[in-house]
Amino acid sequence: MKQGITCSTVRWMHIVLSIPIIGYIYSPFEAIPQHAPVTRLVFLPHMVLSGLLMWKGHAIRRLFRHEGNR
Repeated sequence: MKQGITCSTVRWMHIVLSIPIIGYIYSPFEAIPQHAPVTRLVFLPHMVLSGLLMWKGHAIRRLFRHEGNR
C-alpha cells in the first residue's frame, strides 16, 4: 500500500475513534458508568496505537523492513 493511503487511513481511524471518547467526556455524569468499559478497553487503546503510528510510524516501518534483511 502506498505511504499516502496508509497515513490517510490511520489519520481517519484516529479521528473516528476519538468521537466516542469525546462523547464519554461530555456525557452526563449518570451515563458515564454505562460507557466506561467500552471506552477504556476498546476505543482508547486503539486511538493511542493510531496516534503512535502517526507519530513514529516511519521508525516502526523501517524497523520491520530492516528486520527481514538479516
